[in-house]
Amino acid sequence: MSLVSSPEYPSHAPDSTDAKKDGESTSDIASPPKIEKSTFLIANADRDEPVVTQRELWSYYLYYNGDNGVGPLGYTQTLFQSLATSAGYDPTIGPGSSCLSNTASGQCVLPWMGGTKSVSSVVLVANGISFAIMTAIFTTIGSAGDYGTFGRWLLFTVTLICWAAQYACMALTSPSRWKLAMGLYIVGFVSYGATLVFYAAAFPRLARNTPHSRSLREKYENGEISVEEYEREESLEKNRISNISTVCPADVSSDTSMPFSSQVHSNVGYVVTYLLNLALLLPPKTAKDPLVDNYTIALDNSYWVLLGIWWFIYQSSRPGPPLPKGENYLTIGWKQIWAALKTYKHLPYTFVYLIAYFLLADGLNTTGTLVAICQNDKFSFSFLQNTYLGLSQAITSTISTLAFWYIQRYWKISTKKMFVVTNVVTIMIPLWGMIGIWTNKFGFHNAWEFWAYNVVFGLFQAPYYAFSQTMMAELSPPGFDNMFFGLYGLSNRASSMVGPYVVQAIIDKTQDNWKGFPFLFAICTAASLVIWFSVDVGKGRRDAVRWATAQRG
Repeated sequence: MSLVSSPEYPSHAPDSTDAKKDGESTSDIASPPKIEKSTFLIANADRDEPVVTQRELWSYYLYYNGDNGVGPLGYTQTLFQSLATSAGYDPTIGPGSSCLSNTASGQCVLPWMGGTKSVSSVVLVANGISFAIMTAIFTTIGSAGDYGTFGRWLLFTVTLICWAAQYACMALTSPSRWKLAMGLYIVGFVSYGATLVFYAAAFPRLARNTPHSRSLREKYENGEISVEEYEREESLEKNRISNISTVCPADVSSDTSMPFSSQVHSNVGYVVTYLLNLALLLPPKTAKDPLVDNYTIALDNSYWVLLGIWWFIYQSSRPGPPLPKGENYLTIGWKQIWAALKTYKHLPYTFVYLIAYFLLADGLNTTGTLVAICQNDKFSFSFLQNTYLGLSQAITSTISTLAFWYIQRYWKISTKKMFVVTNVVTIMIPLWGMIGIWTNKFGFHNAWEFWAYNVVFGLFQAPYYAFSQTMMAELSPPGFDNMFFGLYGLSNRASSMVGPYVVQAIIDKTQDNWKGFPFLFAICTAASLVIWFSVDVGKGRRDAVRWATAQRG
């Protein structure tokens, strides 16, 4: 047993021997910036944290299985857009006209702050408001989850809020309640986005405490494996758990990758939820019920409640340190963020990734919303048609998640290279939408294109989320999980304040949904290029370990 304990992610510090091997003198090696300790950044990376049990890991997977977003993101938006369209009027005809009549022009506006605004713009504004609220949440209390047991209570609270908002959708029974629908959509969207971030924040602590991770650490300390092998196997361990939480049974005793596990169970949740919905949407007796859409949302939410409650029962306690004296949970987050931002010199690759991912997530999230708006219009807000499309995406997502994990594990491909592959498709989606500006033959104007979109999205975007999470885990300083995953959540969810507002302004001015795609293509492309050519995950991981070690003294 080594007398020197290993860090959470061991790093190899260059020395004079390395320099000579490279043909350099020791004076040529640049010294890293001096690291100053901040009392606001001290967090816990306790080596004596409980080992993850099979029951705990399964409860973690099942939570994500239920927290699949079908209700808060999919059906609730469709119901909101449907009620808003029914309440609006055709601006080419005037107030009192119907946007759903056979003679309608295809344009639809609602009274808005003394004027009018298109329904598509109203939906995008709702998204922008949601992301702004998420920004406030993540910056104010997100990183406070590193202290004590506050993080687990944060997830519990936002989960309850989301469940309540989904059940409240039973009250959305007429077009006159479109404003209530907008409010419930925002509450559901915000709380759902928060559950994803605070759920993901638990991932690094689980990943480093699986029996396999503990075994790897012991082998490293005993000198049985090199630092390079340790880092490679640790990365595969994170990817396995992240992807499996998306589909198949996991043996915690041989875990080799955590983000893929979550993706697998999440995708299985998609499939099961959509299949359950068909029990309401297909039988004539229930399909003709005017509240069938509301019942469908309630059913989806009940599925999440049934599967999600176990995580709060079986989660082992891995508390962080106590809150610093004189601080409180409402201010510590801002102080931590300011202190964290000042570390950019020590964590350059982490912050380059966060900034680029800010733009990439903004582009992808807004693209998804815009395509969904076009899809809802095309299929007349049909829950049944959206269920079929959702099933195609869910099934392909499950297959692709397992396929990507197998390919990565078999050929030992790095997380970044796998992420780059998914980025290419991220860019192609808004590019395809741009074609619709100049022709009605292609570019999300035909039913088959939405089928193709859902299949392609399933094949490449499910792994995209898993790999992006693993990238963040590898670039985050060990023991500062909530703080840096809070910044990641800011980039992944709360970043999308810019896209919706810019795109809705374009649509309001042109009355053409497709005119928003060029802007989205531009920011997705720019962000992808930065990640491809400016983020070195290996160096970033070593910087993170060095910084975390200095903070803990």
